[in-house]
Amino acid sequence: MKYICISIVLLFSILAFSSNSYGQDEFPVLEGPYFGQKPPGLIPEVFAPDLISVEGRYEFGVSFSPDLKELYFIVLDVIDGKEGNTAIFYSQLEGQKWSRPKKADFTNGVMNYELLPHVSLNGNRIYFSAGTADTKDGSRKSAGVWFVERNEGNWGKAKKLNLPLSLGRVSDFNQGPNGDIFLTKMSEKKMYYSEGNIGDIPNIKALDIDFGVHGFIAPEGDYLLVNAYIKEGSRSDHDLFVIFKKKDNTWSKPINLGASINTNYSETVARITPDGKFLFFGRYNEPGELSNIYWVSTKVITQLKEQYFDEK
Repeated sequence: MKYICISIVLLFSILAFSSNSYGQDEFPVLEGPYFGQKPPGLIPEVFAPDLISVEGRYEFGVSFSPDLKELYFIVLDVIDGKEGNTAIFYSQLEGQKWSRPKKADFTNGVMNYELLPHVSLNGNRIYFSAGTADTKDGSRKSAGVWFVERNEGNWGKAKKLNLPLSLGRVSDFNQGPNGDIFLTKMSEKKMYYSEGNIGDIPNIKALDIDFGVHGFIAPEGDYLLVNAYIKEGSRSDHDLFVIFKKKDNTWSKPINLGASINTNYSETVARITPDGKFLFFGRYNEPGELSNIYWVSTKVITQLKEQYFDEK
C-alpha cells in the first residue's frame, strides 16, 4: 500500500503536468465558491474530476484561503511508471472565474519538492513542507517547514521556519483559531503542538492523543482529524479518525469516521475548509494505488460529535 510517508521519500524525477488535464484553450468557465463545484452531501464525491482530480497521478492536501478565493493542493505525477517530485498547484478567482491550476514553485527550484500547503488564518502566509534529495541514492539532504508571506497581493521569497532541531523532520504544519500550532514528527509518527503563536514554537510538546498522524485542527479548534494505519484480517490500509476536544481541554479517543468515508482503500491527509463546511481528503483508489481528492459535508463529523457527547 502506497502511503504519503513512503511516497515522499521516492520523489526524484522531473514534475510534468498530466496529459489528462485540460489545456489552456479547453479549460472550462468555473464560477462560484469551491472551484465552481456543486457541494456534496453526506457521501464523499471526487472533487473537480478531470480538473483537479486527474486520472493517472496523485492529488491530495487541499488548502483554501480564508476568503475561499484561492485553492492550493498537491500534485505528484507518475511518468512511465515512475513517480516525480511533489509540487503545490494553485488556482484563484480572477474576477468571477477560477484560473486554470498551475505550479506554484514557492522556492523557485531551490527545493526539489514542495507539499502540504496550509494558508494561515489571516491569509497572509502559506506554510508548506519542502526538501531536496540526492538523485544518486534517493536520500533526502534537507527537509523542513517553509513559508511565504503575501506582499501587495503577491507571494514573497520562501523562508525556512526556525523549528527546534530536536523535532527532526516534520510535516503537516497547521494552526488553530487561537494560533496554536499542530504538526507531525515523522520519525516518531506522532503529533506535536505549541500553544499560542509562531514565537512559542520552542515550547512545542507531544500532543496527548492515543494515535494518529497528518493531523489537522478544525477552524473552531473543537476537533482534530488524523489518519492511522488499520490492519484487520486481509485488510491493510489507512483510515481517517476524528478526535474531539472535551470541556476540560483534553482529547477524546480517536473515532473512526465510518464506512461512508473509510473504505478498503487508504484515506489520508484530511483537511477542513476555513468556513468549516467541508472535509477534503485523499483516497488511494485509482489503479496503481494513486490518489484522488474527495470532499464531503462536515455534517458527518457533526453527527459523530453529537453522538459522542450525548453518550457522556
